[in-house]
Amino acid sequence: MGRYLLVRLYSMALTLAGLTVLIFLMLRLIPGTVVEQMIGADAIVSPAMVAELKRFFGLDQPWYVQYSRWVAELARGDLGTSWRTGKPVTQLILERLPVTLELTGLAVGFALVLGIGIVSAIRRDEAIDNVTRVGTLLGLSVPVFWQGTMLILFFSLYLRWMPPVVWVDFFADPRRNLTIMLLPAICLGTASAANIARTTRACMLDVLRSEYIRTAAAKGLAARALVLKHALKNALIPVVTVAGLQVGILLGGTVVVEEVFTLPGVGRLVLWSIYQRDYPLTQSTILFIAVMFMTINLVVDLLYGLMRAAVLFEQGKPLQVEELELEAPREGEALVRMVASGVCHSCLLASP
Repeated sequence: MGRYLLVRLYSMALTLAGLTVLIFLMLRLIPGTVVEQMIGADAIVSPAMVAELKRFFGLDQPWYVQYSRWVAELARGDLGTSWRTGKPVTQLILERLPVTLELTGLAVGFALVLGIGIVSAIRRDEAIDNVTRVGTLLGLSVPVFWQGTMLILFFSLYLRWMPPVVWVDFFADPRRNLTIMLLPAICLGTASAANIARTTRACMLDVLRSEYIRTAAAKGLAARALVLKHALKNALIPVVTVAGLQVGILLGGTVVVEEVFTLPGVGRLVLWSIYQRDYPLTQSTILFIAVMFMTINLVVDLLYGLMRAAVLFEQGKPLQVEELELEAPREGEALVRMVASGVCHSCLLASP
């Protein structure tokens, strides 16, 4: 496990290096600069003043000089200073990070509670299973921005069950804060709940058809104990992996949800910085979100290996060091590629 951890950390470092180049170049492809945003389209400014502003922001230098300066700041642990606010980027991120973490945490909780499709798997092809499958399809199909708009129109403007989305800190008024965060959390967690539900159903069906479950049922083991004690813990191993990866995906989804519900989080900060062409703020904030996603991905893969080892040990199978260090991570990495379509490796074995 230690060797695998070192390999993954090295891989993360290479990925981050590639991300810095990608983020830097893609921002420069967006039309307009911070100078044009500050001056305005109709302002009459002398070319000398424009050149002076570009020199002040370092935009007169070649792109590789600008990139090397940014990387040098990152190496010192400095995320830079916002061009539009004059504040350190680290300060701006930390001021808004609690909002994003609260939203993500509530969305993950909603997705896990709604997404565990054990009943759907047990009651296969019955009414509850059909309703669940239709619900998961809708959850994966409806765009987040449209869903958020409809939730605001229906619950806040039409029914008036929810207060206007005016941010209140949790420590200032916990009840009002949670009331405000309810609709954004539902909007953000719906697609993840549908994804987890599909994964859980397929994995549970796969486990329930396995030989040891059939043997236990033939010996007269009660259905409740059979499902909760034996089938569930094996089926949840890939589900934990998918659920963990959904946390990282939800961090990216906060960009749209925070803008729709006007929440002062990191995601909305990213959009604002892009509109303002605030390169230091945009670059470092996107890189910060990417680091959080990769860290969560690493932790999930490590947990997958540990859980798989525990199941193998309980089943009396020999544990191979190479198997724990290499096979489990490979399966976890395969899930990264398949999670976007809501498929896990056990789902491929289970019939629809």
